Amino acid sequence: MTSPDGHRGREPLQTLARIGLGGLLAFGGINALGGGIYGLSGAKDIPLEWLAGSPFTSYFIPSLILVVVVGGSLLAAAIAVFARARIARLLAFGAGSILLGWIAVQVAIIGYVSWLQPAVTVAGLVVLALAWSLSGFQAAKKRPMGERRPRRRGLRA
Repeated sequence: MTSPDGHRGREPLQTLARIGLGGLLAFGGINALGGGIYGLSGAKDIPLEWLAGSPFTSYFIPSLILVVVVGGSLLAAAIAVFARARIARLLAFGAGSILLGWIAVQVAIIGYVSWLQPAVTVAGLVVLALAWSLSGFQAAKKRPMGERRPRRRGLRA
């Protein structure tokens, strides 16, 4: 089977990479939302001593960042990947970078406290690798210069 960009067998790999990336982004986003909501509700089982030496006196601000920035970027990227949006690759790179930045700052502030920290680091690196693999998929969607986009039928006039 030859894909539109002329590479034999590449289309199924692109589909698998897209589904894997979208699933990982969605899982990470839901996880970030859950963790952030837990933190916003007080994080009663997490010691406040972990924040000693940080600019934070409670988990409220870090949790808000986790929900809005980390979770929001992961879920936005997941939606774009599943929708095959042109901006999907860029959003996935951004979300992976935000995730890696989040975990780096977290470890710098509170140190290594959970097996989730290396797991999130690996997930962030996998997001970046899968986003990179979308390049062939995105290139296959480009039209030759001067070729117009087909008109959509429906709500547009």
